[in-house]
Amino acid sequence: MSPPAPYAPPTLRDLAALAWPMVLARASQSVLGFADAALVAPLGNDALAATSNGSLNALSVFMLPIGVVALVQSFSAQLHARGDRARLMRYAGYGLAVAAITEVVALLSIPLIPAALERLDYSPGVRALMATFLAWRLVGAGFAVGVEALTAWFGGQGNTRIGLVASVTVMGVNVPLAALLIRGAGPIPAMGVRGAALANTLATAVGFAVLAWAWRREARDAPSSRLRGAELLRLLRVGLPNGVNWFLEFGAFMFFIDVVFARLGTQALAALMAVLQLNTVAFMPAFGVASANAIHVGGALGAGAPGAVPRMVLRAGAVAAVWMLCVGAVYALVPAALLRLFSDGGAGAEGFVSVGAALLLVSVAWQLFDAASMVLAEALRAAGDTAWPMAVRIGISWGLFVPVTLLAVRRGAGPVGALAWVVAYMALLTALLLARFRAGAWRRMDLAGANASVD
Repeated sequence: MSPPAPYAPPTLRDLAALAWPMVLARASQSVLGFADAALVAPLGNDALAATSNGSLNALSVFMLPIGVVALVQSFSAQLHARGDRARLMRYAGYGLAVAAITEVVALLSIPLIPAALERLDYSPGVRALMATFLAWRLVGAGFAVGVEALTAWFGGQGNTRIGLVASVTVMGVNVPLAALLIRGAGPIPAMGVRGAALANTLATAVGFAVLAWAWRREARDAPSSRLRGAELLRLLRVGLPNGVNWFLEFGAFMFFIDVVFARLGTQALAALMAVLQLNTVAFMPAFGVASANAIHVGGALGAGAPGAVPRMVLRAGAVAAVWMLCVGAVYALVPAALLRLFSDGGAGAEGFVSVGAALLLVSVAWQLFDAASMVLAEALRAAGDTAWPMAVRIGISWGLFVPVTLLAVRRGAGPVGALAWVVAYMALLTALLLARFRAGAWRRMDLAGANASVD
């Protein structure tokens, strides 16, 4: 193990240099959902709701393993800062092992999709289209998790550009392929919603191939080292709480969409899906900043400099907040123009735009708190503090958010009233994560194991 260089706290310019590839990578990923929604919008509200909501339901399936492999970045950052090359290389293998397990489980789950959707309050048309969409998306589950694992591994070492290359590759393949498969051309029949899902799966496989090639080049220059069960268990011990956290919290949000908001009708649901697509594009830069800051936090902890972390978190939070306020200004100025991108121009178009515009304005406050909570959560995750955030997030999402929103809609709350509870949830979560960070338990954690044996 080579000795690490003396620690130098990163500057704002360092954060920007690390973050911009992640920002563009996340933005390019979000373009996929945006493009799919725009491409299927002419097919009607059923197709829009099935594709947009199907993407979210697919993501909910991927969320647990993606949450686990997110910890690969934390291990990578700390081990890179320590100069522990042998253990660093092995953690890429552990992330790929999780991806392989995910693929097997996803393939076995495909026959269960129709029965699962029967339990949800969708119209028959939306339910049938969504079942087709989900089946084709689950075929690529392992590729999706593998992309996240290798992106996290490279990112922890400060190489965020390879993740950008992979994301741009996925976008470059997916968008034209989706347009072709959805609409059809020449001998290729129009596949509609199924074409959108198939295009995404194929494009994700290409993106994974790009990252796998880059990883293999790194592995050729590194000393050979067999994977170790104890280290895999160490990743799972801190990664599973993070994955369970993401899975169940996202599940609560999907319950809000699939059960609570679906009660308000197809038009309201389609409007919410359009708002979520816009928010996904708008929010990913803030997510990129939070993730880049987590790499710096991991580096500081790996170098034995926890005192530098609070300033990093404050700075990243300020950058994310400024960005989200700028997004809010755009939402306030041209909400109708943004929402018409998702409208089929039919008889219900004006009602769709009217409902969506109101929801879009409410979402500004929601995203501001979401950005703050993301910066805090990513910093805690970089230190290995995953169990406490899991317990808190699951408790308030399923113990408060789900029952309160369900009761509110049953008592007559409309789309705006229902979405206002999302704002309240995010505000409470931000306050609790801030209290946890200020308590300082993360300072005493030893994620990678200071006394672990090395090759």
